Amino acid sequence: MQLAIQEAIIAQQKGEVPVGAVLVDADGGVLATAHNQSIFRSDPTAHAEVLVLRQAAQRLGNYRLLSTRLYVTVEPCVMCMGAIIHARVSILAFGTRDSKWGAAGSLYDFAEDHRFNHRVAVIGEICQETCRKLMQDFFQEKRRI
Repeated sequence: MQLAIQEAIIAQQKGEVPVGAVLVDADGGVLATAHNQSIFRSDPTAHAEVLVLRQAAQRLGNYRLLSTRLYVTVEPCVMCMGAIIHARVSILAFGTRDSKWGAAGSLYDFAEDHRFNHRVAVIGEICQETCRKLMQDFFQEKRRI
């Protein structure tokens, strides 16, 4: 999670919403790291989770990212949870909940929806205080401007 937090800080320094993500293989080897880049890329899909899945899929030559673990600083949104399920990620670990967009238990719970053909194990609130503070500080600063 510390690598994901470092990625979130990079996003914050660039004026992006501070979300970072890291995807690791079954042995804990880092496959990809990313941070939000929606503003920089003018792309609403350039969330950290989507970017890290794209990088890893390209690296492995397969969109099915079996036996992988995704660490992300904020609970994924509906779009990102859909991508995580499609990619067949095994475990999702996130930092802080997102009551407005979260699709891993807060607003929606895609991980517990048995209608999907893949289930992702979810571990929430890893380094919660650090991740929450990054988001709070970012939006407080935005409101001051």
